[in-house]
Amino acid sequence: MIKETVEPSDYDWAEAIAIRIVDEWDGKKYFSDEAELIKKLLVKTLMNNPDILSSIIGTGIIEEDYFIPLY
Repeated sequence: MIKETVEPSDYDWAEAIAIRIVDEWDGKKYFSDEAELIKKLLVKTLMNNPDILSSIIGTGIIEEDYFIPLY
């Protein structure tokens, strides 16, 4: 059975990238409020810079197939 997939939006990509970056920050475990602020900043910045957003997809930060479901 093949599932239909929906193309992720720019927001989906921006949020996934932000989460990946924040998860790598060592301070996240000590400063959870600041981690959330960094995530919001990254999402907003990426949404305002679609060229940068698209250039990050397919790098070591986030794979092109990030949203493809595993079967």
